[in-house]
Order: sequence, then structure tokens, then C-alpha cells
Amino acid sequence: MIETRLLTYFLAVAREQNITKAAETLHITQSTLSKQMMDLEFQLGKSLFIRGKRKLTLTEEGLFLRNKAQDILELIDNTEAAFHSQGRYLSGDITIGCGETSAMAMIADEYAHFHQRYPDVRLHTYSGAADLVMERLDKGLVDIGLLLGPVRQEKYDYFTLKQRDTYGLLMRDDCELAEQRSIQVEQLKELPLIIAEQTFSGHQILEGMGLDSMQIVGTYNLIYNAMFFVEKGIGAALCLDHLVNTEGRPLVFRPITPELSLDLTLVTKKYQTFSPAVKVFLERLKIRIQRTAENNE
Repeated sequence: MIETRLLTYFLAVAREQNITKAAETLHITQSTLSKQMMDLEFQLGKSLFIRGKRKLTLTEEGLFLRNKAQDILELIDNTEAAFHSQGRYLSGDITIGCGETSAMAMIADEYAHFHQRYPDVRLHTYSGAADLVMERLDKGLVDIGLLLGPVRQEKYDYFTLKQRDTYGLLMRDDCELAEQRSIQVEQLKELPLIIAEQTFSGHQILEGMGLDSMQIVGTYNLIYNAMFFVEKGIGAALCLDHLVNTEGRPLVFRPITPELSLDLTLVTKKYQTFSPAVKVFLERLKIRIQRTAENNE
């Protein structure tokens, strides 16, 4: 009989296509994982991988096992979740990774309702650029990602929100461009700019302009911190709307024309086995997003 632990290990290798990377996500040694996979192949009497120099590819038997392993582990998870739900009790941790986005207001609102019913579940948030969030997703350190821009569909399951975050300029209110209702893309070249590290990712217009044509004076991870440098006249910050409250400050936000916006996507790692708490909360999020989309149609 195959242990569920081996199936979990196998799915990690199938996902990462590399023993070393899979071992890192599972927090075991490479040699241990390699031996476990060879034992699994011996137990089944089939070769599950085509071993290349840089990656492992599933054989036909490996593809068959991957589908079955997913079904088996999902059945186990659903059974455990059913027992928990019978007592209306869930506990554990949920970790969400995200960049700075106003969509977190929706996440927070949904979690508030969720927490009322399941007070023993703890929520953790990790804020960072998309590549850092995806790295933590890959390592199992984040359960759910909320990302801006395009998603690698072959590696992640995703659910697109019917909401887009829009770029603009955060600048001092005495800046000449502050008198305009919006800022033309070409006008970005006229100002010293403070930009997020991944501002240009996923935007053809900005990518086409390139860094060389702009006066980049600094970068930021958190727009709240960059705001103080904008106040001091160091530069204008290229950022997303609804992140800075300019009331009572010598600052204004002006959108960029033509509109520069990015899709917001709820992302999870493919073939990931979730805890009952994560699974229930994720389903609630998907239902809410779907209902919001239907109401907006």
C-alpha cells in the first residue's frame, strides 16, 4: 500500500520538475526525496520520470499517478474537513501573500465574517513584490497569493478578480502637473520619479518607454514610506490608486492617461494540499468574487 506521504512527495516532484527544488519545499534532504521516489517506482514496478539533465518529466505512468494522487489526497482532505465542519470547528493558520492593493479590503471584509464563525483560525499576511510572493507560494510558506499582472498559468491555479488597480502619480500639490486632472504617459519623462521595483512588469507601454528614458531617483517596496520622500520634493511616485490618503497632506494623486491598469488575480500553487481552514476560506473568497462579478454584469 502506498503511503499518503509518498504521494505528497511525488506531487511535489511533479510540480517542481526537479528533486532539489521539491526537497526544499518539503523541507527534507535531496537524497531522502530521491530515494523515496526510487522506492515508489520500485513499489509500482513502473518508471514515473524521464530524468533529464536539468528537469524531470513525467512518463505516461507518472501522469496517470499524478491525477490519481491528486484525487486521493483531495478525498482525504475533504473527509477531514467534513469531520471538522460537523462540529462547526476549524483551527490553524492561513497565510496570504500580496503586494500593496486596495483589494485587500475585500479580503479583510471576508475574513472578518469568516473569523466570527471560526475564531480559532489565525490569519497572517506577507507583503512583497510579486516574485517574492510567488517564491513563498512555491516553498509552501504562503497559502494564497493576491497578485497584480500576468500569472504563469502552467504553474498556478488562479481566479481573476473583476477589479483592476490603476496607476497614477503621487506628487506634491504645488507641482506644475498637479493642476492637471490626469497625466499623459509621455509627461512621466519630465519628472524625477520614485518607482516600485516591479512597476514595469506586465505593462507594454511602460516597458516600451524603458528606464533609460526616465529620471529614476529611487525605488520603493511600500508606498507609505515613499510618500515621505514625495512630500520632501525628492520626486513623484508612480504608484497605484487608493493606497495613500492625501487628506491633510501637501499631496495629490493624478491618474495616468491612457489608463494604465493591471488585473488582480487570486493565486494558489497547483496540486497544493490545503489545510481545512485554508480550503474553506479560499472557497468563500471564490464565491464572493463570483457573486461580485455577477452583480456587476
